[in-house]
Amino acid sequence: MTDSRSFLAPGTQADPTRLVFVWNNFGPMHADRLEAVAQRFPAAQVHGIELFDRDVTYDWVGDDRPGFDKITLFAMDEAPGLARRTLRLLRAAWGLRRAQWFLCHYERPEVLATAVVLRLCGARVFTMGCSKFDDKPRRARGEWLKSLALRPYYGAIGTQERSTDYFRFLGLRRVASPYNTLSIDRMRAQAADVPRPTFADRPWTIVARLVDKKNLAMALEAFALYRAAGGQRLLNLCGNGPLEQALKKQADDLGIVDAVIFHGFVQTAEISRILASSLALILPSLEEQFGNVVIEAQALDLPVLLSDRCGAREMLVQDWVTGFSFPHDSAESLAGYMTLLDADEALCARLATGARASAPRGDVAAFAEAVATLACPD
Repeated sequence: MTDSRSFLAPGTQADPTRLVFVWNNFGPMHADRLEAVAQRFPAAQVHGIELFDRDVTYDWVGDDRPGFDKITLFAMDEAPGLARRTLRLLRAAWGLRRAQWFLCHYERPEVLATAVVLRLCGARVFTMGCSKFDDKPRRARGEWLKSLALRPYYGAIGTQERSTDYFRFLGLRRVASPYNTLSIDRMRAQAADVPRPTFADRPWTIVARLVDKKNLAMALEAFALYRAAGGQRLLNLCGNGPLEQALKKQADDLGIVDAVIFHGFVQTAEISRILASSLALILPSLEEQFGNVVIEAQALDLPVLLSDRCGAREMLVQDWVTGFSFPHDSAESLAGYMTLLDADEALCARLATGARASAPRGDVAAFAEAVATLACPD
């Protein structure tokens, strides 16, 4: 697709000392990123705009930290319509129109309207995301519409090759990486006082929403095969969602209900503690643009078993070095890797060393450098 944006005003009025970031809601990893940007640009004013004070998908606690100014447009209970969301976001944007802007959710009408107005005002506008062409079946009309929605943007922050290539396919030429990052130091500090269990006592852990695309039914089948082959470890399942009762019934039907611990949604501090005492993270998704929990696991020296559909595989998981990748539709393959790690403490130690070495690739310092690549191209 060609890059045809000449009808828009050039960004000569943008102020390089003001940086604005827009997300639906600020969880811990979003605050991590802005804290890192503020450290990378100590003379800049860093602003974060969240559309809502809570997230409809994740029950994480909102995060406010020194170093950046956070603006919340709505309480979730307000349920504003499109017109009201657009006007409120445009009002916030007008006061910061000479800044450099990094917006997530380019597909939303209110974000598109804001990007167009900002660009016409001379702001430098970038998008952020981690979608890949192969996430799902694509249609030409839909891709063409996306390319139109991206025309106001100077460039994008994506995550590694498949994500950045997708942005280029949609018409953006200036693309930096990585987007998916969080604070390695924060994750480690949250688990600093957690004693490491003996090798035999470390459970498997899954951190995921209980929805179809996370492929948890297959993971339970694999865990049942692992247990049937003599495996004794437990399985932590951290997350909430509409499939909770169905998964509990499946675990009961498979005879593993006493070996699966359903934790419900767990905040980041407790996630650190659970991962720190685990043998490995399992991420079996059918569709996973990235999988930030892989960074969390590697921050705590954990090997990762993840499906071939997970974007984090490209950036963070190398077979026999940091973990293993398995076919998303093969419970037998996942069970085989579980059995392999279960019996080989030396292999797990080697993978843990690899995970620790890989973790900095997902640290927020890398996100701050991606911002610098776009905000300060010279």
